[in-house]
Amino acid sequence: MKKNKKLLLVLSIVGLSALLWLGMFFRLPYYIESPGGAADVRHVLTVNGQEDSEPGSYNFVYVHVQQATAFQLLAAYLNPTMDIRSEEETTGGANNDDYFRIAQFYMETSQNMAKYQGLTLAGKDVSLDFFGVYVLSLTEDSTFREILNIADTVVSINGETFESSADLIKYVSSLELGSSVTVGYISAGQQYEADGSIIKLSNGKNGIGITLVDHTEVDSSVPIEFQTGNIGGPSAGLMFTLSIYTQLADPDLRDGRIIAGTGTIEQDGSVGDIGGADKKVLSAAQAGATVFFVPNNPVDEKILKENPDAKTNYEEAMEMVRQEKLDIEVVPVTNVQEAIDYLEKTKSE
Repeated sequence: MKKNKKLLLVLSIVGLSALLWLGMFFRLPYYIESPGGAADVRHVLTVNGQEDSEPGSYNFVYVHVQQATAFQLLAAYLNPTMDIRSEEETTGGANNDDYFRIAQFYMETSQNMAKYQGLTLAGKDVSLDFFGVYVLSLTEDSTFREILNIADTVVSINGETFESSADLIKYVSSLELGSSVTVGYISAGQQYEADGSIIKLSNGKNGIGITLVDHTEVDSSVPIEFQTGNIGGPSAGLMFTLSIYTQLADPDLRDGRIIAGTGTIEQDGSVGDIGGADKKVLSAAQAGATVFFVPNNPVDEKILKENPDAKTNYEEAMEMVRQEKLDIEVVPVTNVQEAIDYLEKTKSE
């Protein structure tokens, strides 16, 4: 009888230990998004080989993303500043290596657009060379799914080349559903062509079923160097642009302020939407920023039909400000010039 009790006790301890181990270390197909922090742009950016020693700082903010254990999921569920997302929502079906590579492509494009915009606004000679679009992923029904791979560059459609990804998308969407299409692409340094057909995309438009980002290079006599390491994604574009412009054209624009912000930067200077605006404004406030720039673009009508409660990035940020009673000025912008004008107008006398 005593032996049975001892055995039951041992089995119970082993079972409990196994459950605790699973709860603490076994990764589930869910990810947690939480406020990550803020970083001074000067730590990753050098303009014209000069040190930016003016008072104040520009800071890009980021979201921390981690694959969750059961215990972490429980903690996130109880924390209103964290979000739980499925693996598909977070990675788009990509494995961890591909997910990292995609983030790096977004960062590369963000840096090039920031260079181009910052130099242009500062009145410097600069050109932006467009080489095509990087392939980031393919839809399940794309006829190019077994042909194109992540990191391939699409350079032509039906022999036509383009000046921007917007032009490429416009051309492809004009083609008839089901019609044949020839894609020219570069893979591992070699140029190829492949035939497929036009399909209907989830947004209702015609296309070839790829997620893409611009493959560009900037040509200028002004050297601009980035050292972003493992940091990925496009959302630091606005702050990169402001930093480049300030150092070249208006060194006292910061006026000693700790300034943070988020938003992609496009070739025309517009500021694009990002994810996690609520978490990023919290990171900015915790880092001591007094100003936070955030995109304020209208919510797409298709998204509103599916989710009538969808918010703009600005609305998301303001909801967190009210919830956490943050002491920070949230400034909505749709282009980089609006951010520059705000900083100029609000400089101390």
